[in-house]
Amino acid sequence: MSDTPTAATLILGARPYGEAPLDLLIKDGRIAALGEAARAQAEQLKAEQVTTVEAEGLIMLPGMVDLHTHLREPGREDAETVETGSRAAARGGFTAVHAMANSSPVADSAGVVEQVHRLGRASGWTEVYPVGAVTVGLAGERLAELGAMAESSAQVRMFSDDGMCVHNPVLMRRALEYVKTVDGFIAQHAQEPLLTEGAQMNEGDVSAVLGLPGWPAVAEESIIARDVLLAQHVGSRLHICHVSTAGSVEIIRWAKERGIDVTAEVTPHHLLLTDELVRGYDPVYKVNPPLRTGADVEALRAGLADGTIDVIGTDHAPHPTQAKECEWSAAAMGMTGLETALPVVIKTMINTGLMDWRRFAEVTSITPARIYRHAHQGRPLQPGEPANLILVDAEATQTVDPEGHASKGRNSPFRGMELPGAVRATFLHGHPVVLDGELNTPLSEASAGAAGSSQVRP
Repeated sequence: MSDTPTAATLILGARPYGEAPLDLLIKDGRIAALGEAARAQAEQLKAEQVTTVEAEGLIMLPGMVDLHTHLREPGREDAETVETGSRAAARGGFTAVHAMANSSPVADSAGVVEQVHRLGRASGWTEVYPVGAVTVGLAGERLAELGAMAESSAQVRMFSDDGMCVHNPVLMRRALEYVKTVDGFIAQHAQEPLLTEGAQMNEGDVSAVLGLPGWPAVAEESIIARDVLLAQHVGSRLHICHVSTAGSVEIIRWAKERGIDVTAEVTPHHLLLTDELVRGYDPVYKVNPPLRTGADVEALRAGLADGTIDVIGTDHAPHPTQAKECEWSAAAMGMTGLETALPVVIKTMINTGLMDWRRFAEVTSITPARIYRHAHQGRPLQPGEPANLILVDAEATQTVDPEGHASKGRNSPFRGMELPGAVRATFLHGHPVVLDGELNTPLSEASAGAAGSSQVRP
């Protein structure tokens, strides 16, 4: 984005990566100075040009980057829009999201990805990057306009049929070969369709008791095994969406040990929830891939901690109320996640001692930005870098209430759950789109010269 505010913001007493507190000065959309230099430079400016944010006790981190978001627009605005999804992203601490292609029409052409890109820029709450479909209409029959999408104003570099698996190995090979020429990558939804036909939940003890058709782990693992070998053969980049099984973690670890250029993501809900929750037949727990076993959850946490799994991807999938408040077999698959991702990762990874705040920044910001090749997201908190950052109150607790979320979706599996941590401020190119935990103004409406003082309350 080029619309950057000219007023300065002085953040006082925040703790970068949870370490020693220091001050930070933002000016012209970038980090201008840290520590004593921040106050000194602020004092040289006119008082009306500087907004002061009291942030004592808050943790400062790079803005989060989500490689896996469903914004639904165009065509499914009853579930979500770029505007409402962007608001949810800002409140959740995301300064960039990547909108999956399963809209209506599908984002399989330059025209559709450019439309999504324009909507994101007009919204101004977060940066929105459209993901291009791999195949026309997500049908898995012929390649979409990969080159045209890459050369469009949206400059698409990530291609995925998420929601559908590119199950034809020849087509997958051709796609990997094609995106290599534009320095792009394929994000695969790993699901062998013949092994999951009619599946309703994870195949295991719970599905046997409930009598629901099972979704075997091998349906995911077999596609991942095939595709890492294809990526090695072609010499292209492969990203695995929403890894959900212990076996998948082992295959990805094996591939990385052999130097195959593969990255992987895990969702917050797969780090916390298990298939035991399905016993109540509440469709809010129906998701693709399904909630797995406790052993799978432990393996996913370990894989994220040791670097086998690279990033957090929310797979934010809002649905209209009627698509979830119905019988299990008829319900849509998917959960919201943008506004609960940070608390869930704190609960499962930070508070368990499996990672520190620097590792948190890597999996939620630095590494996803590197995968996409972003030049101004996921950057270090140091002078000269774009001021895309967040302030987090790690000591706060919140009871999840989807009715208060900015997303249109109310299908949160964490409803009523008490979770740790809260985003108190989100700065997009230096402009506070969120202050004191509430939406402020979008970057698209930021006015130069607005100043004053505020306190971001822990």
